[in-house]
Amino acid sequence: MFILNGKPLAPDTAFTTADGTQYPANWLRLSSLKEKEAIGITEVPDEIPYDQRYYWGYDADGNLIPKQLEDEVVTPEEGEPYTQTGLKTLHIQQTKETANKLLAPTDWYIIRQLERNIDVPTDVAEYRAGVIAVSEQRETLISSVTTVQELKELYEYSGENNEISPLMPDWPNINT
Repeated sequence: MFILNGKPLAPDTAFTTADGTQYPANWLRLSSLKEKEAIGITEVPDEIPYDQRYYWGYDADGNLIPKQLEDEVVTPEEGEPYTQTGLKTLHIQQTKETANKLLAPTDWYIIRQLERNIDVPTDVAEYRAGVIAVSEQRETLISSVTTVQELKELYEYSGENNEISPLMPDWPNINT
């Protein structure tokens, strides 16, 4: 990344120096390092990307700043205390929402059974039991983590060529 007067310069974008000299959009690509340095442009390494779902960014020492894992009660100077939701709660809520969405298309079988005493087909009952079991397994795994990195690893593939699958069990498929 190129910096001029403390501000980043976007590639392929025209810019103006402090003395009013204008440079065309392709100047950064066509100029040499000496030419850039002559007008005060420095090159710094690009920031290493981070997973914004789990981290706020980097601190001054280059360490990742994790987001809040657990729920926390916050008491402001003025106003009522409130609960600040942590990542574990958010992931458990998402798991429950996914389970509900997967179960919704087969809910009518349960209503039909209750209202008219017609049995739920075995494959549908097994699918629904599988969704509920996977949801419970996922919630247990999420609840058991103690760090943001552990939570992140539940969802990630790792190893060469993604040989090791994530720890989270897959949701069942009603079509198989």
